[in-house]
Amino acid sequence: MGVACTRTVERTLAATGKLDHTSTEFENCIDLTMGGVLCSLPALDACGLYRHLNILPRLPFGYYNNVHIVTILAFMFLCRIKAVEKLRFQPAGELGKLIGLDRIPEVKTLREKLKILSDDNAVKQWSGELSKDWMKSAPDLSGVLFVDGHVSLYFGKKTKLPKRYISRLQLCMRGTSFYYVNDILGQPFFYIEKPSDPGMLQTLKNDIIPRLLEEVQDCLYFVS
Repeated sequence: MGVACTRTVERTLAATGKLDHTSTEFENCIDLTMGGVLCSLPALDACGLYRHLNILPRLPFGYYNNVHIVTILAFMFLCRIKAVEKLRFQPAGELGKLIGLDRIPEVKTLREKLKILSDDNAVKQWSGELSKDWMKSAPDLSGVLFVDGHVSLYFGKKTKLPKRYISRLQLCMRGTSFYYVNDILGQPFFYIEKPSDPGMLQTLKNDIIPRLLEEVQDCLYFVS
């Protein structure tokens, strides 16, 4: 049975809830759109992208599994596709070949999968385990850490976030503050999100330093 026929059968089984997930199978392709991102797979694996995925909720029976969804998100970032909604304007078949499938999921399906994976703060736990791995892999770089604060503007209508002054725009706008903790080379360890921002000093005292004292025993000093 050819690959195309196999995929058709698997999609039928997935639609009826009888398929756990489809298998990944890469094929020879010529002139594949954004095919260069495949060169990043070894680096993504070395960074731990596929480590601790058991922490995330297991997707129900269907065509795609956790590895497929995580790989799609990683490739979206590398291809500068900044939002799931923008996948509507991308070739689904071409992107599917990048992850060893016939196509990537529709936007609606991908949103449903992401909602399941992000339940119960599972993503924060997963990223926390990855942060610990990164710190343990380079303890000499965790002696000096940089804390950088940024504001992500919010234009939605589902919640009323407090307004704060945005210096680059010289306006007061709604948004969420993020504090990123990086090592001396700028490599990320973790971030703290503050919808209601008490300021960097309070965030350092109440959130960042307690976590670092727990996870980084040889922390020396901070430069903010």
